[in-house]
Amino acid sequence: DPVVELKLNRTKAFNALDDELLETFLSRLQETAFDESVRGVVISAEGKAFCAGGDLRWSSNQSTGVPAALHKLAGCFHQCVLEIRRMPKPVIAAIDGVAAGGGFSLALACDFRVMSESAVLLQAYTSSGLSMDGSGTYSLPRLVGLAKALEIAAFDEPIPADKALEWGMITKTAPPGHALEEALFMARQLAQKALYSFAWSKRLLTDSFHTPYEMQMDLERKGIADCAAHPDGQEGIRAFMEKRKPEFGGS
Repeated sequence: DPVVELKLNRTKAFNALDDELLETFLSRLQETAFDESVRGVVISAEGKAFCAGGDLRWSSNQSTGVPAALHKLAGCFHQCVLEIRRMPKPVIAAIDGVAAGGGFSLALACDFRVMSESAVLLQAYTSSGLSMDGSGTYSLPRLVGLAKALEIAAFDEPIPADKALEWGMITKTAPPGHALEEALFMARQLAQKALYSFAWSKRLLTDSFHTPYEMQMDLERKGIADCAAHPDGQEGIRAFMEKRKPEFGGS
């Protein structure tokens, strides 16, 4: 199977993020990024929650104090998010149960999101007197627009699956208990496509928000030439000329 499932597993803490979980998660993401046998990643969770966010109980027990503990935790979390955004393979979140705080940001950082019809997204940070991290302030306004993002931050109302789909926050919904199944199916579909092309497209689209116009076009020019030189690009062009379906398999 070309798809790897990375499963959060601190069920007693509703998969809240502490330093140990994040360090292990980062290590797994880095290994997966360089494993040429892997063509897709699904992030899921054990238990009743996808992720309850940063572990405030852990932060409160640190001798350095809560501000320093959260500063450290956010740094570890941000390294994980960067690995996801730079992952040259599709990353899909399978959301069953609540995704709150850091779990909310983690889900938004993925390329695609499959959400159970019984699951809930909850921004959560501002209700605890905190501001968003985990690239939430970057991802959210780009998915829903600035005005809606500010509304979500200010009022912090639970967002059910149907509303999340309507607002463009998720890719698709699934029957209760079937988000992982749908996410794996989607990942296996994507695994059959041109992975090198996906990696370039993901990079170009992600960077387009802060890259100057002319520089973006220079990167596009480099990207299309690079893809054409890759075995996937060569196969895609041959298949187009021969009027057949391409068979991709390049790393």
